[in-house]
Amino acid sequence: MSKKKVIVIGAGFAGLAAATTLAHQGFAVTLLEKNDKAGGRANILQAEGFTFDMGPSWYWMPDVFERYFARFGKKVSDYYTLKRLDPSYRVYFGENDYINVPANLNDLYELFESYEKGSSQKLKDFLKQSAYKYEVGINNLVYKPSRSVWEFVDFRLLVDMIRMNIFESFHKHIRKYFSHPKLLKLVEFPILFLGAIPQNTPALYSLMNYADMALGTWYPMGGMYEVVKAMVSLAEEQGVQILYNQEVKKIVVENGKATRIITNQNTFEADAVVAGADYHHVEQEILEKPYRNYSESYWQKRIMSPSSLLYYVGLNKKLQNIEHHVLCFDEELDLHAHEIYTQPQWPSKPLFYLSATSKTDTSVAPEGKENLVLLIPVAVGLEDKEETREHYYQLIMRRLEKLTEQSILDSVIFKKSYAHKDFLKDYHSFKGNAYGLANTLTQTAILKPSLKSKKVKNLYFTGQLTVPGPGVPPTIISGQVVANELAKEI
Repeated sequence: MSKKKVIVIGAGFAGLAAATTLAHQGFAVTLLEKNDKAGGRANILQAEGFTFDMGPSWYWMPDVFERYFARFGKKVSDYYTLKRLDPSYRVYFGENDYINVPANLNDLYELFESYEKGSSQKLKDFLKQSAYKYEVGINNLVYKPSRSVWEFVDFRLLVDMIRMNIFESFHKHIRKYFSHPKLLKLVEFPILFLGAIPQNTPALYSLMNYADMALGTWYPMGGMYEVVKAMVSLAEEQGVQILYNQEVKKIVVENGKATRIITNQNTFEADAVVAGADYHHVEQEILEKPYRNYSESYWQKRIMSPSSLLYYVGLNKKLQNIEHHVLCFDEELDLHAHEIYTQPQWPSKPLFYLSATSKTDTSVAPEGKENLVLLIPVAVGLEDKEETREHYYQLIMRRLEKLTEQSILDSVIFKKSYAHKDFLKDYHSFKGNAYGLANTLTQTAILKPSLKSKKVKNLYFTGQLTVPGPGVPPTIISGQVVANELAKEI
């Protein structure tokens, strides 16, 4: 008996996880990728001896990666080497005003106590509750397909959800524990990964603080693309056929089922389809109107996480006063957030983030040189002009010079920028977003776009615009969840 054929569209983290899981479950899987290599937004740029991770740069929740590889009898260490960063990251609040966040919890307790008397015990209490949320959230909630409210009608789970403060805002929740403005910024920072301001994010997501402070910040030597390479190797070991430069143009639906996938090069027959490409693009451009889950007006009402304005910069010297990860919080978060979410516009006084992997890894830059990735979170849907990019490049580079007390601009020997129009061109990203849907209460679990088509019996969706949400670990989980659902029903 021949294996049933599954076509997976998009070789990002979710698509790779879905394809690998389905192949392991006995399906004949073909993975179609629009670009010339796998990874999706987790792309890589190599130029003039420098290696830049173009997308995700934070390796958090190491247990999710271990659990994924263990599913196939493998370990992370079979593919790449992890190093725990210490300090985890540096936060600049102004000139000569910064905090290095230690990897050791006892050191972290002492740091908090030095800013606010009694806060070390409060941090212990906060992390204990956050650990509970992480355990329940990661092990029970995020692996649910969220196709029906009945999945959550379990007495223990309902009690857990109440205990996890799901209806309280993160902003309000953390102020029960801390009052010092710098400590509040430290605790609020991980929520920015979820694509929403703390006022609109459920307190459930304090689980991110446990991931940050207790589980730690790690780095795969060679860069985040090593994770992509590992997942590609694992997929191929499981029998997945990965085809590149195959941009899907149409999903052919016959008698209520997806039967063929037409790309720019070929036509593929399918018994089932998993769309790991941008959900909005698949629905509005690849599916014919009668088969769409949602209207364009539905999508326009979604609250999106930010886009990003990125710069990949190579320097001819090493820098002082920076760490592997640097957060520049020398301007007001509230103003920047207002200009992302409330009145979308290019920010007047942006916060920004710096990644310098060459501080940890000598393989990513020539000897004696430094590679920098600088990121400004910005609103989606903005007009993306070259002069705008250059304005913000000059602005944040001069601020970085001031914060770190050294000249930097005159040492730049390589520069490339990346923003909205690039996200659109490379990934068909809805409104040029970088992270997906914001994790607001009204866009959590069953309130996210469904992972299963309501009108095409054998069509499923995975990735950052469906459950469980944005971020590398959630999208890896998303791929596994959708694979399990498909395997039960096809």
